[in-house]
Formats: sequence, C-alpha cells, structure tokens
Amino acid sequence: MLSLVLVMNLMASISGEGGGTCKPNGRLTGKKPPPGKCKGDCCHPGKSYPIFQCSPQLTKRTKATLTLNSFRRGGDGGGAAACDNKFHSDDTPVVALSTGWFNHKKRCRKSIVIFGNGRRVKATVVDECDSTKGCDAEHSFQPPCPPNVVDASKAVWKALGVPQKDWGELHVEWSDAWRTSSRAHT
Repeated sequence: MLSLVLVMNLMASISGEGGGTCKPNGRLTGKKPPPGKCKGDCCHPGKSYPIFQCSPQLTKRTKATLTLNSFRRGGDGGGAAACDNKFHSDDTPVVALSTGWFNHKKRCRKSIVIFGNGRRVKATVVDECDSTKGCDAEHSFQPPCPPNVVDASKAVWKALGVPQKDWGELHVEWSDAWRTSSRAHT
C-alpha cells in the first residue's frame, strides 16, 4: 500500500496535476548558437540549465511567471505551435505552458484565465514552453523554460493592461477556464 502511495505521488509530481514538489530532472549544457540565429535570451556556451518534466502543483489559481512570446511565423517562439502546427497572430490571446502543465498536449486548444495587474484575460493554449529541451534550432537557441511559465502573446499583455515598457516577466495566477466562474473577480 505504501509503495502505491509513493508511485501516485511521483506521478502527480511529474504531471503537475496533483500534489508533490517539482524538482529538476537533469541539466542541459548550453552551446554557442550560430551567428545571427539567436533571438532573445539565448543559451550561453558552457552554462548549465536545469530541465523539468513537471510543473508546480495546480491550485484554484496557480502562481506562475508570465513571459512574452511571438507565435507568428518568424517570431521568437521558433516553429509552429505544437497543438495545431500553425502560427498565430500577436493580436490573438494565445499561450504556451511549461511542460508539466501542458501535460502531453492535454490542454491543447483549451482556454485558461490569467489573473494579473488587477485584471484577467482568457487565452487559448496552443503550444508548450519546453522545460525539457533547449539551446537548439528547434527552440530558437533559447534555454529550457522554467517549470512555472505561461508564455503569452502580446494580446494577453495588452488585455492585462501592462504598459509595453514593462513587458517581459510578470507574476500572475492562472486557472483552467472551466474552473473559473463567470462571476469570479480578480
């Protein structure tokens, strides 16, 4: 019985869906990107980056770091979105979630509500912010995502009323849209 409980706790920790603590599953060493291929915050040669297969436990309003991403062709997000193999306009409220929260595409095309800056916005999950890989062409030579990221389009930042000069990182909370009552307030 004890081993069953331990296995269940391990699975919950890995999936980001239940209890448990999210700890690194290893490390990745940065390599020098080819000239002109670096978009944004790129890996540093020789630097060690933690990788995560999990994300922090989900709660009614899960704490996260909101980051900025362009999901358009040629944007800093790299290739097409994992959920639909398409690119998305910066004017559309879309997000990528860290690996554990993305949960093997189980949140694809589902809506989440992001609470920040005294406002809230509904956005659609279209991609994974990969917490297990990075520092390569597929990931625009950027480091692996931290395990607690909601990587959002410009439309999300605008809807939250964050001044453009402050775009980059913001402490927010989020929940699955179906968990958020239409009467909920921030």
